[in-house]
Amino acid sequence: MEVVLITGMSGSGKSVALRALEDAGYYCVDNLPPELLNSFVALEQQIQAERVAIAMDVRSAVSLPLVPAQLRELKSQGVQVRSLFLDATTETLVRRFSETRRRHPLSDPGSETDMRRALVDAIELERELLSDLREHALVVDSSVLKPAQLQAQVKALISAPLSQLTLVFESFAFKRGVPVDADFVFDVRMLPNPHYEPALRALTGRDAPVIDYLRKAPEVEHMVERIQGFLDEWLEPLARDHRSYVTVAIGCTGGQHRSVYIVERLAQAFGARWNALKRHRELD
Repeated sequence: MEVVLITGMSGSGKSVALRALEDAGYYCVDNLPPELLNSFVALEQQIQAERVAIAMDVRSAVSLPLVPAQLRELKSQGVQVRSLFLDATTETLVRRFSETRRRHPLSDPGSETDMRRALVDAIELERELLSDLREHALVVDSSVLKPAQLQAQVKALISAPLSQLTLVFESFAFKRGVPVDADFVFDVRMLPNPHYEPALRALTGRDAPVIDYLRKAPEVEHMVERIQGFLDEWLEPLARDHRSYVTVAIGCTGGQHRSVYIVERLAQAFGARWNALKRHRELD
């Protein structure tokens, strides 16, 4: 039996992720109280359910500290458990709540002048309450993702085998912010930029002319080799520490050329040994 637990910040897209899993054939339950987790899984095992997805959020804040121990117990019983944590920047969450005019579950309604401050305080309190769950989960940053993009990412992550470490290589643009789900971030903005070549400006790091341009630059090859060397040294210890996922983010100015090229190179280099997924935040 496989159980996917979805937690995360209010407004980060948990409902979207749950719908993606429902489309993928999971039996989905939203806002299950943590006290009922193990008994619910036992009931589903009795009816021979194979794939179950459960969403929990801060509305169950009092009993959320029970969850890590419950997940360990399920794993000891042979249940395949995955934990996804949906996150987004505070600025993004404030904007989403403002646009939808929904109240944050932890907000305390005050005067009109204090509404934004109260919302920010509620979000920061939620981060603190959920920090332990975030620590033990695969974090997905939905800050700049459309619902369809988030659904595609969730499906790709869940489809990866649980038997070994999965690497997620992600390109991004610094001008749109650093992904909050990154375990390692490498800045490649100092490398030669194809953007300043008129014939290459409209292309991406997946196009042959840009690939040829960057492959001929010694500093680009040196950067790729150094990142590979770092990961070669530390992936085994991470795997021994029972990490299921490691997200490696490569950033350049526009997220179109250099970071895309290096993500493609790294995914190819590590794909033979590890599960390697790639995503290009600004292109996908």
